[in-house]
Amino acid sequence: MKRSTLIFLKTLTWIACLSPFALLVYQAVTNTLGPDPTATITLTTGYNALLLLILSLAITPIRSLSPSLNWLIKFRRLLGLFTFFYASLHLATYIALYMNFDLSVFRTDITKRRFIIAGFSAWLLLLPLAATSTTWSIRKLGGKRWNRLHKLVYVAAICGIVHYWWQVKPGVLTPMRLTIVLSVLLLARPLLTSIQKRRSRAAAA
Repeated sequence: MKRSTLIFLKTLTWIACLSPFALLVYQAVTNTLGPDPTATITLTTGYNALLLLILSLAITPIRSLSPSLNWLIKFRRLLGLFTFFYASLHLATYIALYMNFDLSVFRTDITKRRFIIAGFSAWLLLLPLAATSTTWSIRKLGGKRWNRLHKLVYVAAICGIVHYWWQVKPGVLTPMRLTIVLSVLLLARPLLTSIQKRRSRAAAA
């Protein structure tokens, strides 16, 4: 892929990833966040964190379909960092707007409210991944250790989906689409690994 094309696609990715945040800022300034502004911010940041996380997980299986798609790997880190950005905004909304920075409430919630436990666990799992997203970190940790560490992203995604289900009211099915996509990606990973091993053995034979 040409460098100019790659820069263009990365620019579009930045714009797409920042659009939900920009819209929230605009709505806050114009007082159009709806009857429950805190809920709007919470839902928007949480949903986009999960959406971007799932999109980043989709890159590896899509790449495996054809060598011509290898350029997609250049977008995985960017999507991952924006995932952490929205997850952190989601957490900050909870701490600032729901708890009013009352840490005693947070200590109670983190031990007794299961959807808070799941959501905070997802954020904690994403934290070391964001901190080690640089090329320097890969060199420092070594490829194998870095890859093992970054497999935590799958656990974080599961915790995020569980958090979403436990947060909505019984009977509400809005998390279903993301759940189905994540399930397909989780099932696709071992299947694609098996196919690649078979191809490698066939090529070596």
